[in-house]
Amino acid sequence: MDNSNQNQFIRKIRSALGNTSSRNAYPDGLFADSPPKGADKALHRIKNRTGRERQKLLEGLMVEAEAINLNVIPKKSPALVTADITRLVMEKNPEWGDKKSVVAWRHPLIDKLDLKNALAKQDIPVYFIEMNDGEDSMSHDSLPRRSMRERVIGSYIGVTSADFCIAESATMVMKTRPGQARSVSLVPSIHIAVIRMEQIIASLKELYTILKWDAKERAEGLTNCMTFISGPSKTADIEATMVHGAHGPREVFLYVITG
Repeated sequence: MDNSNQNQFIRKIRSALGNTSSRNAYPDGLFADSPPKGADKALHRIKNRTGRERQKLLEGLMVEAEAINLNVIPKKSPALVTADITRLVMEKNPEWGDKKSVVAWRHPLIDKLDLKNALAKQDIPVYFIEMNDGEDSMSHDSLPRRSMRERVIGSYIGVTSADFCIAESATMVMKTRPGQARSVSLVPSIHIAVIRMEQIIASLKELYTILKWDAKERAEGLTNCMTFISGPSKTADIEATMVHGAHGPREVFLYVITG
């Protein structure tokens, strides 16, 4: 791990404080370059859970999800997920107007669902966030960005994947990348997420272990944003009455591919 930027930042702070000493001002190991004792075993355990252990995590996730109005729906294959999403799109109606459209991430798992063809028979367009349409990659007044925003705002369903799902709190963890804008999960009235069974982890502690010490995660870094989503938007500010969809999706569906 390259700590040059970190060290440069600390040197600037020392200089501003009048401390010109080159002595290491923080304890050894505070910014570790290698996993601490036990981290490797923890990563191995997370990645190599048995089918029974993964099923237990899924069951725990479903219990926690029910309490926060998150709909967790296990399906054995992408084809079954596609069929269920198609049914959902037909049953649900937009909050404003009667024109239906869906916006989705450009993601390998979402591509496997083939939603565009599945919904073509119902004449419902599916718009994909292309790789060059990232929220932070272009100026605010560029045509591609405006087009993307209009499609996101005009769609009543947003379809994404997630990087992980924490079972103990029923929390989806989603990094923002090109083609995977966070607005797709936040703006439409209904958010649908699709993950695989192995993306379910037990706790925040496991998430931090993966992000910090897994080789693939370390190589990518944290990207420019990481969103934590626990169920649909809700507030009880007015008369202590719970309302869903006050400042985000009113319904959230999480499909878990178990096959």
